[in-house]
Amino acid sequence: MAKFRIRVSTGKACGAGTWDKVSVSIVGMRGESPLLPLDHLGKEFTAGAEEDFEVTLPHDVGPVLLLRVHKAPLALPRPLGPLAPNDAWFCRWFQLEPPGGVPLRFPCYQWLEGAGDLLLREGAAKVSWADHHPILRRQRQEELQSRQRMYCWKTYSPGWPHCLDQPTAKDLDLNIKYSVVKNTKFYTKGSSAFAELKIKGLLDRTGLWRSLREMRRMFNFQKSPAAEYVFEHWQDDTFFASQFLNGLNPVLIQRCRSLPKNFPVTDDMVAPILGPGTSLQAELEKGSLFLVDHGILSGVHTNVINGKPQFSAAPMTLLYQSPGNGPLLPLAIQLSQTPGPNSPIFLPTDDKWDWLLAKTWVRNAEFSVHEALTHLLHAHLLPEVFTLATLRQLPSCHPLFKLLIPHTRYTLHINTLARELLIAPGQVVDRSTGLGIGGFSELIQRNMEQLSYSVLCLPEDIRARGVEDIPNYYYRDDGMQIWGAVERFVSEIVGIYYPNDASVRDDQELQAWVREIFSRGFLDRESSGVPSSLDTQEALVQYVTMVIFTCSAQHSAVSAGQFDSSIWMPNLPPTMQLPPPTSKGQAQPEGFIATLPPVNATCDIIIALWLLSREPGDQRPLGTYPDEHFTEEAPQRSIAAFQNHLTQISRDIKERNQKLALPYPYLDPPLIENSVSI
Repeated sequence: MAKFRIRVSTGKACGAGTWDKVSVSIVGMRGESPLLPLDHLGKEFTAGAEEDFEVTLPHDVGPVLLLRVHKAPLALPRPLGPLAPNDAWFCRWFQLEPPGGVPLRFPCYQWLEGAGDLLLREGAAKVSWADHHPILRRQRQEELQSRQRMYCWKTYSPGWPHCLDQPTAKDLDLNIKYSVVKNTKFYTKGSSAFAELKIKGLLDRTGLWRSLREMRRMFNFQKSPAAEYVFEHWQDDTFFASQFLNGLNPVLIQRCRSLPKNFPVTDDMVAPILGPGTSLQAELEKGSLFLVDHGILSGVHTNVINGKPQFSAAPMTLLYQSPGNGPLLPLAIQLSQTPGPNSPIFLPTDDKWDWLLAKTWVRNAEFSVHEALTHLLHAHLLPEVFTLATLRQLPSCHPLFKLLIPHTRYTLHINTLARELLIAPGQVVDRSTGLGIGGFSELIQRNMEQLSYSVLCLPEDIRARGVEDIPNYYYRDDGMQIWGAVERFVSEIVGIYYPNDASVRDDQELQAWVREIFSRGFLDRESSGVPSSLDTQEALVQYVTMVIFTCSAQHSAVSAGQFDSSIWMPNLPPTMQLPPPTSKGQAQPEGFIATLPPVNATCDIIIALWLLSREPGDQRPLGTYPDEHFTEEAPQRSIAAFQNHLTQISRDIKERNQKLALPYPYLDPPLIENSVSI
């Protein structure tokens, strides 16, 4: 008979403890022990507890392979038995100390609901080709089969990436669900915003705002220094242009080497801004002109709000980088993709209200493209694909599972919630945006047909848009630093477990993961350039870096500033109630206000963006890994180095931001969530 010491760690989260009875059996090379109760006098497995037990095996099972955990409801008197609650337990890990041997850590970090068994692996990460014992190979196969039954795919809308087949967030299993704390704070926050605007009588008003001054009442709702800056500078050309670099949608601006044929800007039009001694052609050759093209909006389906048809534009905006590290300035705006007498080119020298209205149409286009594509598609739907494929194709012992699982936390919950409360018929997008569900869906389908792998890889995207050297582009500067830190971290982890390119090719679980992402996320479209298999260490590093960056930093960059940008609604109007102007000299203050969204749509969107801009609690910043899935020293050293790297990046960002009139905090590592969780 052999005596083993077993240490058990229970999570600290609300409800993590259990009254249920827990037993274990030890699976070794020479057999499996009977179930061994873990039982003390009094209550075991309270939240935050680490407890020691001693068990005796009746026979030698040989070198330990697995630990089977069995959870059974606490025996209750017969009249109470059916009323016993489903007492879930969050187990962090088991540690098994064989007689005279080295302690073995078995990571768990899962909720165990109801009665049942769970097989745990010793914590050393292993790729599929490194598992030689048939019991271990069978265990990883059975784990994946179980997960594939639990997490199934569905098509939410034709042409969209596939998603989790689950209709409501309340039906999700605990391992992908918001914690009690996060869930409570989320709904409390939403309810308080709803109540405030309801009491003010704004939420149900279907008419126009009476004046720009009245819109200022929204600022009583919530204030931030950034929102105040937006309010003070929203009419400034320099601020308008700067938002293409450091606003919500910093991914469209590109260097312009030749003017598009459908954007006939002339030298006479722009001479007052360019000044003497130069020309459009000279500036094009110099590389100082930039273009933002919202052409994807051309002809898109528009919505009806409060019984009134809404309108959209597909503008083109030409920008000029003034010399000597000066500000970026708008040169010209055309509100359609078809030039002609009914599509004038608006200029900074035009009448104040003509120019302001043209810029506001561009900001409305930014709202539509940002919310449908940059935010929903790229920063929510694709991370959901990465999450589902990770759960379905990588077992818990796989090094990539251990590396990626922190970057999938709560993603399935927030996306399921979005399908319930935001993008379902009759919900926020349908009620209050100019495109509605139909227009959003059309945009996503269009973008999916042209989405490329390079767009998702920041260094390649920056090069492709030709914006490597445009000054004051903090999204690029901070993003490239974080991409580099993630890439170095991923490279070290890959180097530990994949000694050469052949080891990448031979990992069938890795290949199945990549193949499923290609199939379910990118719909087998080879022209996307997204790989359907990986052949080298270098390709694997880039791919995993892209996944982590997308699920953390990229989401933060395009999500965290939504409320700051939108609380002053004219800066980011979600819809427009009059058609784009077809001539100059007609705009007036009354017509400007009549074009903007109605009061109830404004409030509806502000509440949603208030919720989606701020983590409500239970946060885990980038590089924070309280769940210790890796147990070996080498990956732990890499994690520590990654955290130190992020700390230095944060110091640099904070130092720069102190010198800026409008700081750019959205890619400061402590403010970046590890995963898409809101």
